[in-house]
Amino acid sequence: MTEITPSQQSPRGYGIQIGYRTLSIRVEESQKTPKSPPDPADAIASIDVHLLSVDEVYTRYSSHPTVGLEVTAVRRRERDGKNVISPPPTVYWKKTLNYIFGGFNFLMWIAFILTILSYKPLGPPQAFVLGVAVLLLLVIAISSAFYALVDWNANRIMKSIKSLIAHEAAVIRDGKQQIIQASDIVVGDVVVLNAGDRVPADMRVVQSSSDLRFDRSLLTGESDMVPGALDATSDNALETRNLALTSTFVVQGTCNGVVFATGDRTVMGRLVKMSGETKFKLTTIQKEVWFFTKIISCLALFFFCLSLLLYGVWLRTKYPGFDTPSSAIVNAIGCLTAFVPQGLPICVALSLTVIARRMAKRQVLVKNLATIETLGCMSVLCSDKTGTLTAGKMMVENIAFLNDSFAVDEINERIAKASNPTAFSAFKALHQVAGLCNGAKFDAATNHLPVQDRTIKGDPTDTALLRFSEALSIPELGVDANVLRQSYQKQFEIPFNSRNKWMLSVVSEVNTAEKHVGSSWMLVKGAPDILFASCSSALQSDGTVVPLTSSTRQTLATLQEEWSSQGQRVLALCMKSIEEIKVGLPPNDVEDIMYSEMNGLTLVGLVGIRDPPRPDVSPSIAVIRRAGVRVFMVTGDFKLTAIAIARQVGIITQHIIHTIDEVRAAASEKVAVKSLSLVKPSDDDPILSLVLTGEDVSSLTAADWNVIVGNYSEIVFARTTPDQKMRIVEEIKARGDNTVAVTGDGVNDAPALKAADIGVAMGSGSDVAKEAAAIILLKNDFASIPVAIEMGRLVFDNLKKVTLYLMPAGSYAEFMAVLTNVLLGMQIPMTSYQQVCYCITNDVIMSISLMYEKPEWDLMQRKPRNARTDRLTDWRLFFHVYLFYGLMLWPCAMAMWFLYMYQHHLGFHDVILTYNQWADGWQGYSADQLSEFVYVGECIYYVTVAIGQYGTLLSVRNRRVSILQSNPLWGPRRNLLVLVGMTGTVLICIVNLYGRGFQQVFNTRPIPGMFWGLPFTFALGILLMDETRKAIVRKYPKSFVAWLAW
Repeated sequence: MTEITPSQQSPRGYGIQIGYRTLSIRVEESQKTPKSPPDPADAIASIDVHLLSVDEVYTRYSSHPTVGLEVTAVRRRERDGKNVISPPPTVYWKKTLNYIFGGFNFLMWIAFILTILSYKPLGPPQAFVLGVAVLLLLVIAISSAFYALVDWNANRIMKSIKSLIAHEAAVIRDGKQQIIQASDIVVGDVVVLNAGDRVPADMRVVQSSSDLRFDRSLLTGESDMVPGALDATSDNALETRNLALTSTFVVQGTCNGVVFATGDRTVMGRLVKMSGETKFKLTTIQKEVWFFTKIISCLALFFFCLSLLLYGVWLRTKYPGFDTPSSAIVNAIGCLTAFVPQGLPICVALSLTVIARRMAKRQVLVKNLATIETLGCMSVLCSDKTGTLTAGKMMVENIAFLNDSFAVDEINERIAKASNPTAFSAFKALHQVAGLCNGAKFDAATNHLPVQDRTIKGDPTDTALLRFSEALSIPELGVDANVLRQSYQKQFEIPFNSRNKWMLSVVSEVNTAEKHVGSSWMLVKGAPDILFASCSSALQSDGTVVPLTSSTRQTLATLQEEWSSQGQRVLALCMKSIEEIKVGLPPNDVEDIMYSEMNGLTLVGLVGIRDPPRPDVSPSIAVIRRAGVRVFMVTGDFKLTAIAIARQVGIITQHIIHTIDEVRAAASEKVAVKSLSLVKPSDDDPILSLVLTGEDVSSLTAADWNVIVGNYSEIVFARTTPDQKMRIVEEIKARGDNTVAVTGDGVNDAPALKAADIGVAMGSGSDVAKEAAAIILLKNDFASIPVAIEMGRLVFDNLKKVTLYLMPAGSYAEFMAVLTNVLLGMQIPMTSYQQVCYCITNDVIMSISLMYEKPEWDLMQRKPRNARTDRLTDWRLFFHVYLFYGLMLWPCAMAMWFLYMYQHHLGFHDVILTYNQWADGWQGYSADQLSEFVYVGECIYYVTVAIGQYGTLLSVRNRRVSILQSNPLWGPRRNLLVLVGMTGTVLICIVNLYGRGFQQVFNTRPIPGMFWGLPFTFALGILLMDETRKAIVRKYPKSFVAWLAW
């Protein structure tokens, strides 16, 4: 295909000029790109390309408007490096400090410093105290290394996914338009930009449509569209409108630009260098855990200080000799370690890696892993239709003139059989509008391929029409794509936008001998319901023009409805002969003239375009709806087309569909709501369907929105503009505590994608949509959405299980050991070493197994989590920690301590409230014997807590399901890491109790066999009690026990 070039677009006596005067001689590259000044701010200030004329720009960069750069010039300039902005440097010392002192590590540092002080100078040096200090330091080192490793791994996985995004750009090289990798752009390239494209390098605009608009929000922070221009509007390079800067977007119109800076030499590249390092942001779950960490840390410090205060004020004076300052501090350290669920931050870090790996497998780019957590709360999904629910592979299926209609595959057959082919002369005009009023272009590199296999840059609708016009060949009527391109040149264009819903092109005939009326044509294509009002006549199949009467309008409207109800997108193709227009008018003045000419059009015909739904959409929507998420369609397409597709994919399931009339009637009867958070459908409400148009949306009141959001589960919004899409999202977000996700792929979806809690873009979509979205489905796989929802719910569910598992032993069983020592005058039943060791080894290896739990059977059948009210830790969770699991665990461990003492004839009152009486001669025992009793008793308590947690671990794996249906050894909920964790915790206990070094330093001792066996019965008891609770919840879902369930 021979491209229409600007040189062909120069004025030929009359017509509308968009080709700008350029050098007629190719200027060879004679200068290298100047070295950038060392100071980025000075480099930005030194930019002057915007002050040059268009001719001077081409001269400076040795380029040409129609030829672009030659291959030899490209090869030379490639030596300057790739067009890639280097990421901001990572400040590793800050990250290292965060690893070392972040999370609960700062409590470990406090404990370490105090332990060192207890070793010396506060007390006589003891191996036990030094051992505890070394252990604490080891804990800090290992946890810091783990955080660093997990963070590095998650970042590595996400970088590998980001590398899959192919940023491409259309450039003119050697006189041909080509699509290349954006990283291969060089200075001097002529880049062609269309609506939705990301600007790949800093460019000077040298040619533009009158409606050119940029989104510079990434650069300036301002969301308003910035008009483009050909001449400088400011001396400041950052404010002038004739520069297109890297990482900004074309949101409307088209333009060509000459690249003057690439990579780190661009304005964005220099700003990145000036900005320093990237800022660290916490994910939603990390914020919750950090909040929980602060609460726990404050409690730990409070009880630690209280313990020391009680020693200093009470125990030291009333019971001298009960504790030394050194032992009091070491024992009080148990308060710090007892409250620290060390496994929680580790599991949060692991969750990020689990998410990243799972998403990477599906080729889903998650810009911020917090998005997945938010997806678990999603209650409403607003989806665009074209390219999102549908495949975006449009094909022209039907053609209709005023008096006849054709299926595309029968056109040639019918014309061949006709005795007089001129009876179908209208095809020539139809072919002219379809081929010339078109914003899509073939990639020159694929022109040798069959039409269906060629690469096209453009939106799906234009792509379908371009393929149709290229393939349509009727020699008898002179219909030929090559002849068409050579016969006309494009003079002016108003690209399609979501507000007008039409595209306009002005073309003039080439080789016209004289200036006369009819040499220039205004070609328009767009929505029939919009363009019908501008048409006064219509073309019949034989090419004759007849007036467009009310009856013929109704006939065409009926045909549009028929095609639309079959799921086809219907376009009207129109044309009009225009008078001579003065040469040299500014583009905006020409645009005003064209708007004034938008009347008296001749309707050439209607085109029906089929865009089938993606095969994975219907089952995915069924899964999403079962998860309690309402799915709405928000599209700019015709109402009947939208409803047809919505029925095909399962968004609309009801036969009766309400309209604005039913909404207004319900709003007039509805009582005003007390709070917008209460506006949501009830479980008992019937499923109602609704369709609204953009015109309806503009007129809705707050009461109407309350009815829409509160009563309807199935909604289609049709013929909506970008602003209306954004308003729909904001109105839904404001009601019912909804978390709203939006899926889309076009420029018109970008405002809604930004306004949503979660924006999801298709990988094949526009650059603007992909920038606005938080998630990009690189394989256009809609089925990844329910997977991501499940992942978000699963991560939150598993972290809740981890918290519930860690708390009973840590902040309860261990803390009770310190409490009984300080307040009840008993020898401490669990040493600070055992507490630290348990928290960072036994508890951690068992809690990690919970992060790899598979989804429970009802996870995707539960209601979405309310992000505002459903927290990671709530009163139900603490009820189970302190009044259920914990209330069974610590009394069992304490009972084992007293049982062992009783076996040595030390009764309850001989052990409790003894304070400083526990000394040589107490109850006839020597000090060494009493110490041995305590050493063994401490190990018994430690082993009982460790093994007793088996019951808690197996209990919290399921919220409602019995372990008989979800055991960890086989079946759908198989998780062998549970068995690994259980085995590991026993091995740690054995090493601690029987290791000679541990016995000498930490005073651990072997324990009698019965004290190994009894804890297993306690674990079984905890599990059976929880199984009973779950059975009651399942049988009586509205009972008090079910209400208490976590």
